[in-house]
Amino acid sequence: MKLSKQSGRLRFSDLLTATLLSLSLLLSACGGGGGSADAGSDEGDVYVSLTDAEGDFSSYTVDVTSITLVKANGTVVETLPIETRVDFAQYVEMTEFLTAATIPSGQYVKGTLTVDYSNADIWVEDASGAPVQVKPENLLDENGNPIRTMDMSVRLEDHNSLLIIPGVPSHLTLDFDLNASHRTSFETGEPVTTVKPVLIADVELERHKPHRVRGPLQSVDLADSSYRVFLRPFHHRISHNNRGRFGKLKVKTNDETLFQIDGESYRGEVGLRALALKERFTATIAMGDLKFGPLHFEAREVYAGSSVPGGDQDVIQGNVVARNGDTLTVRGATLIRTDGSVIFNDQVEVTLSQNTKVRKQLSMETFDISAISVGQKLRIFGQLTNENAGSLTLDAGRGFVHMHLTTVGGTVAEINSGLALDLTSISHRRIALFDFSGTGVSAESDADPAYYEVDTATLKLSHLNQNDPVRARGFVTPFGTAPDDFVAQTLVDLKTLPAVMVIDWQPASAAAIRQLDSRAMVLNLDGVGRFHHVSQGGVRIDLTGLGREAIILPGEDGMSHYVIKQNGSHQLHLSFDRFAADLQARLDNGSAIRRVVAPGAYNNGDGTLTARRINVVLE
Repeated sequence: MKLSKQSGRLRFSDLLTATLLSLSLLLSACGGGGGSADAGSDEGDVYVSLTDAEGDFSSYTVDVTSITLVKANGTVVETLPIETRVDFAQYVEMTEFLTAATIPSGQYVKGTLTVDYSNADIWVEDASGAPVQVKPENLLDENGNPIRTMDMSVRLEDHNSLLIIPGVPSHLTLDFDLNASHRTSFETGEPVTTVKPVLIADVELERHKPHRVRGPLQSVDLADSSYRVFLRPFHHRISHNNRGRFGKLKVKTNDETLFQIDGESYRGEVGLRALALKERFTATIAMGDLKFGPLHFEAREVYAGSSVPGGDQDVIQGNVVARNGDTLTVRGATLIRTDGSVIFNDQVEVTLSQNTKVRKQLSMETFDISAISVGQKLRIFGQLTNENAGSLTLDAGRGFVHMHLTTVGGTVAEINSGLALDLTSISHRRIALFDFSGTGVSAESDADPAYYEVDTATLKLSHLNQNDPVRARGFVTPFGTAPDDFVAQTLVDLKTLPAVMVIDWQPASAAAIRQLDSRAMVLNLDGVGRFHHVSQGGVRIDLTGLGREAIILPGEDGMSHYVIKQNGSHQLHLSFDRFAADLQARLDNGSAIRRVVAPGAYNNGDGTLTARRINVVLE
């Protein structure tokens, strides 16, 4: 597969870091949409969805102005009806349906995503994990020019060709890799971000995530156990002019589907009947999965009415980083106002009371505020009481808190009757941001991020070993009750996933390599800067804490390549021997190493990374 961005081309083997943006084009089926394709027509229905993965951006809000597909005969088809504003950083653990369109049948050979950066609101984490806004003049293209708009294109060839046939379900995934596409420097004291977009195409739905559908209610069909919505992506306000512009989608439900309507909980048919009593155009959100045979969307959870952000209360979404009595400190906060406006304000203080209603995702139970502890991911409904943008406060005393599934990542510290993790992140935010005071039954029992005790119930642990990277999804235990610190519903072993080693030296070091020959490159970690990690499945392994050297092995001949960047030039080597000789000669001639980036396969047992690519930046 060839990937292109205007004049530049990248091979698929170059793209080995975690995906941060995925556009799934789900064709035909899905229970009806913006058009009716049948065997006698020359058109098919295309459903476009959006997702991303973890990264260092606290907020990445831009305007998507166009998504086009190009047929083999050169015909260009636009699939996005109107411009839409998107914060890509909010779509780490889900995929969102964006639009439904009817397009001509045929073979499509290219897709293009157009992004307008004129009003971008981009925040990137500094070395301490605090978000810092990237000024517009510091958002640059690969030539060093400020970005206004950018086209990101991908070729659809060979096994990734996109063929649309009426009545035949198909899909295409486009991944905009934010980690691979951006380089941020703080050398001037403020972030300067360079964008060189990397887009990946795949016709298989390999990166499964729950899908989310948002939009006003169109109708309910009790006999079919389904309802239909007018798609409303992200936080678009509905008007008479755009009510059906994004298309329509049928949402299937079943006996286990949980409903939360105006703060009340239901299950199965009872919930669907309650939804049927709501007025047309009532706001809805559904979380669920794509099912095949035939292709359709099936909801696990449905929210409607005042249980949806944008109603008669302000809403914030984020993670609790500290709790003091009935006051929560929430970080990574997105504030959704009653007028539909969306504000990123990384930290918000939230006040609770005994009148605050508390619910938990995937549960019919009711809880009190003691259930809310440090680390828990929340959606909180209340009233904004402080309009100062630098110090927002939300009063949820008569509001509503919804506890969401929370993702924790780290490496295995111990396996005994349960699992203990050395945490590196909670909801992809750095552990240093969290204050675990008060989480335990006593101060001595407060959650310890270096030994975070996870109740795994019946989940299997036999395949895990010391220091293995792991991701768990579940809920934080109630405040003041640890240990255990977390109850896992799913547990994912990440050690077989692709990894990327990133190390930089501040200042650049002439002694960064301890050993270099035809067999390996052994790195000296003395004097490393902010980056000295292996990232695998969203878990960052700190190489300085392992007590061993960082070793990079060459990949398979003909399948790997090695690049030396110096003074604006790029020297590509397809042989590791020639790469090693060139690099050593430059070091002997007085050059120093600034950064090494090596994607590949990481072996946690011996600490080696077998590289598919090595990029060395010299000064």
